[in-house]
Amino acid sequence: MSVRVLLVDDQALVRVGFRAVLEQEPDLEVVGEAGDGAHAVAMARALRPDVTLMDVRMPAMDGIEATRRIVELGAGVRVLVLTTFDLDEYVYAALRTGASGFLLKDAMPADLIGAIRAVAAGDAVVAPGVTRRLIEAFARHLPRPNGQSPVDDRGLTAREREVLVELARARSNGEIAARLCVTEATVKVHVSRILAKLGLRDRAQVVVFAYENGVVSPGE
Repeated sequence: MSVRVLLVDDQALVRVGFRAVLEQEPDLEVVGEAGDGAHAVAMARALRPDVTLMDVRMPAMDGIEATRRIVELGAGVRVLVLTTFDLDEYVYAALRTGASGFLLKDAMPADLIGAIRAVAAGDAVVAPGVTRRLIEAFARHLPRPNGQSPVDDRGLTAREREVLVELARARSNGEIAARLCVTEATVKVHVSRILAKLGLRDRAQVVVFAYENGVVSPGE
């Protein structure tokens, strides 16, 4: 079964470029294009794509508001937000709104394809390096909770807490497995339980939750 993708960008040439890249992959299908946020929401409602590739700055409705409305549609519609370094201030807002991650517009084609597949599979594109630094930059402005940890009453085990911290640091399952000396399969089980206990959808929401609630601190 192919992954159905909706392209959203106000620049037609950008959409053409993305379409050309994606249509070379037998498991990816571009089902529609939109040039602004309002059109994107309408098309997402009608087409129910697996992944919406979303630009941020657009006329009529920006990508942040469009992301919020598309996520509210449910039915497994996921959003991968596109950004450039001069749009970094939108990244954290996109994650809080429900995006499953974000990608820089100058990413290599292989990275774009891999990100779409990951998001379609229910994972989140919260990569180390640039992404983590951006999230930490916004997290510095968040109030830190006092007293009891917000996860104290969520029923997490000691091992699940360890995995939660590693997830918040944007580490992959393989990296977490190596650091904790367990198998990747075990890490996947812990991740599933953490998501269920915290009522979160994916790893992107885990990162936001962890920084907002002081599970980890910027710069750790």
